[in-house]
Amino acid sequence: MFDTKTVSMEWGGKTLTLETGRIARQADGAVLATYGETVVLCAVTAAKSVKEGQDFFPLTVHYQEKFSAAGRIPGGFFKRERGATEKETLTSRLIDRPVRPLFPEGFYNEINVIAQVMSYDGETEPDVLAMIAASAALTISGVPFMGPIGAARVGYVDGEFTLNPKQEDAAAGALDLIVAATGNAVMMVESEAKELSEEIMLGGVMFAHDEIKKVVNLIIDLAEKAAKDPWDVAISDNSAIKDKLKGVVGGDIAAAYKMTDKSARSNALNAVRAKAKEAFASEDGQTQMAAGKVVKKLEAEIVRGAILKDGQRIDGRRTDQVRPIEAIVGFLPRTHGSSLFTRGETQAICTTTLGTRESEQMIDGLEGLTYSNFMLHYNFPPYSVGEVGRFGAPSRRDIGHGKLAWRALKAVLPTKEDFPYTIRVLSDITESNGSSSMATVCGGCLSMMDAGVPVTRPVSGIAMGLILEGTEFTVLSDILGDEDHLGDMDFKVAGTSEGITSLQMDIKVAGITREIMEKALSQAKEGRAHILGEMTKALGSARTELSAHAPRIETLQIDKSKIREVIGTGGKVIREIVAETGAKVDIDDEGLIKISSSDAAQIEAARAWILGIVEEAEVGKIYNGKVVNLVDFGAFVNFMGGKDGLVHVSEIRNERVEKVSDVLSEGQEVKVKVLEIDPRGKVRLSMRVVDQDTGEALEDNRPPREPRPAVDRGDRGDRRPRRDGDRGPRSGGGDRGDRGPRRDGGGDRGPRRERSEGGEGGDPNFVPAFLKNDD
Repeated sequence: MFDTKTVSMEWGGKTLTLETGRIARQADGAVLATYGETVVLCAVTAAKSVKEGQDFFPLTVHYQEKFSAAGRIPGGFFKRERGATEKETLTSRLIDRPVRPLFPEGFYNEINVIAQVMSYDGETEPDVLAMIAASAALTISGVPFMGPIGAARVGYVDGEFTLNPKQEDAAAGALDLIVAATGNAVMMVESEAKELSEEIMLGGVMFAHDEIKKVVNLIIDLAEKAAKDPWDVAISDNSAIKDKLKGVVGGDIAAAYKMTDKSARSNALNAVRAKAKEAFASEDGQTQMAAGKVVKKLEAEIVRGAILKDGQRIDGRRTDQVRPIEAIVGFLPRTHGSSLFTRGETQAICTTTLGTRESEQMIDGLEGLTYSNFMLHYNFPPYSVGEVGRFGAPSRRDIGHGKLAWRALKAVLPTKEDFPYTIRVLSDITESNGSSSMATVCGGCLSMMDAGVPVTRPVSGIAMGLILEGTEFTVLSDILGDEDHLGDMDFKVAGTSEGITSLQMDIKVAGITREIMEKALSQAKEGRAHILGEMTKALGSARTELSAHAPRIETLQIDKSKIREVIGTGGKVIREIVAETGAKVDIDDEGLIKISSSDAAQIEAARAWILGIVEEAEVGKIYNGKVVNLVDFGAFVNFMGGKDGLVHVSEIRNERVEKVSDVLSEGQEVKVKVLEIDPRGKVRLSMRVVDQDTGEALEDNRPPREPRPAVDRGDRGDRRPRRDGDRGPRSGGGDRGDRGPRRDGGGDRGPRRERSEGGEGGDPNFVPAFLKNDD
C-alpha cells in the first residue's frame, strides 16, 4: 500500500533512521526521522509560482513540540499547544539559518517547513533531529536546495568530545555545541561554553563536522531512493542592466561608502537608488525590479573590492580595529544595577533586577516543569536604526539575540547557594550599527556587576565579518551593519580573559574552511581583550554591596526533621512569621530557608524566630524573652521564638517577691538565663542573674540554702489502717481502717504549704507532715 523508503545507520550510540513515503504524502517532501525513541516529522511544501512583484525569498520554518510526545498534557487553561515557546522559536531559527543560504539567488517561491516532535525519549534534545529531518525533506522535495546539510550536538567532558550527549551530561559538561554543515564546509555554529580556549572550540566544530558528513551521506542515500524530479529554475541574465547601472550610479555608490557617518551614508545611498530607479522608469516592472537587485550587487562589489584590495573599510578603520567604546555604570538611579554601553554607533542601556525565588521563570516543556533564575531579554525598537516600524512583542530575531547574550553570561554566574537571587537582565538597544547582541553582552555584564552580582569574571563580546572571493579572504573585527549585510559571515564570540563562553556563526556562502575559522577566532580574541580593557575602566569587578533598592536574601539551613515545625499545621507558623516580621520566607524540601526583605531588621526578626523554633536551648546561655503568662509561683517566658520556660518567683529578683504581678506583666520584654533543662524538655529560667539593661551575666551572690536534715523514720512496721473510713480494702494493700478527719483543713498543721514548681525556693528535703512517723 505504501511505497516506503528507509535508510538507517548507527550514530553516537543510537540508531538514526530516515523514512519517507508513508506519512504526509501530499507534501512536496516529508521525512520521519527517528533517533533512539525520539521521533520528528518534517514536511516541506513549496508554492509553484511567485507572486507578482515579489523580490524576496519567503522561507518560513516552524518547529513544534507536541506534549503528547513525552506523555504530558499541556498546562494552562486551554490544555493544548499554543503559540511558539522560546525554545520552539530558537529551534526554528536553528533550522532556518543553515538552509536559507543554500537556495539559489533569484528563487522567490514561498517555502513552508514544519517540523513536529511526535515522540520524545527524555534523553536527547530533538532540535538536532529536527534539523536533519528538515534537510532530508528539502533534499527529496525537488525544490532547488543545494544541500543536504547535517547537524550534530557536541559535548566536552574530561578532555574528550562526545557526540549527541544526554541532556544531563551536556549540562554537566563544559560545552554545549550545535553545528550544521554540508559535506564540504561548516554553515552554522551555536554554542554555550565554560571558558574554553579557541583551540578546544575549533576542535569541537571539526569533530562535529566529521560526524555530520555521515549524516549527509545518509540523506543522499535516501534521496537516491525517493527524491522527486528537480524543479526547473530560470536564471535571468542581468549583465546588460549591470553595465548600464555602473555608468549611471557606480561613482555615486563609491562616494557614498566613503562617508563614515551612517546617517549621511544612508541618505546618499537612498539618492543613488532613486537615481537608478529613474534610469529604468520607462522599462517594465520585471526589469525595474531586477535593476533594484543589481544596485545592491554593485554596492556589495564596491565595498568588498575596497576591503580585499586596499584593506579600506567603510568607516576607514583597519580590518582588526574596534570602534571607540564608552561604558558607564550606575546610569539609572532606581534600578538595582544599570549600564550604558556605546561602541561606535551601537548603544545599549542594560539594567539588572534582583528578585526572590518567587520571581523565577517557570518553563513548561517536554521535560516537565522547570525553573530558571536567570533571564535576559533583548529589545530592538525601530528608532534604534532611525526607522518607523512595529513596536511591541519580541520578534524571532529579538529572542535569538537575547538567548545568545544569555549563553555568553551564564557561564560566569554564581551558584544559587552563593547568590540566592533571581536575576533579570534587560537590554534596550537605543542605537544600532553592527552587533547589538554583543553590546548586550558587554552592557549586561556591567549592569550585573553594578548590581553586586558576584560574576566570576567580566565577559565581553565581539562580532567578526568575512569577505571571501575564491581563495582570497579578509576577516573584519567589530563589523558595521553594512559590512554584515554585504559580507559573507556573521561570527560572534563572547568570553572572559580565561576563555570563550559563547560562539555563534552564520554563513551566507556555501561554508567556510578551518583556516578561516582559526583566523576569525584569533582576531576575535584580540578584540575581546581590548573591549574588556575598556569595560574595566568603568567597573573592574562586581560591587561588594547590593543596591539600597534591592531585596536582601539570607539563607538558613535547618535539619529536615524540623521543616514541619517551621511550617506548622496548614502553614500556620510560617504565615505567622511572614505576617509578624514582614519578611518573605521560603523553605525547600532539603531544609534550605531563604528569608528576603529590603529591610535588614525584618530579615533578622524572621531569622531569630526560625532559629528559636529549630535550635535547642543551651544551659548557661542568656536569651531575650517575652513574658507570656503570670502564675502565683512565677512567670512563663517565651524565648528563642518558639520556646517557653519558667522563671520561678525566687528567680525574678534577689529580694523576696511577694506577688509576681507587682514586678512583671504579660508582654514585658526580659532577659533570661537558662538554668536547667530537664529530661522532659522543661526549661528553668532566671532573671536575677542577668542585668536587665545590658543583658550581661551577673554573679550569683545569694548564699545557697541549707538543706533540711533528713528525718529518721525508723522501722515503720505495718502500715496503719486506712483513714478513709470504710471505703473498702485499698488496692494492693490491707484495710487501713477509719482515717478520721482530713488534715488539710484543721488540726495543728497550720496553713497548707504550696510545693515549689522547680524553683530553688523549694526545700529538696521537705517531708509533708502526714508522712512523718509521729504517732
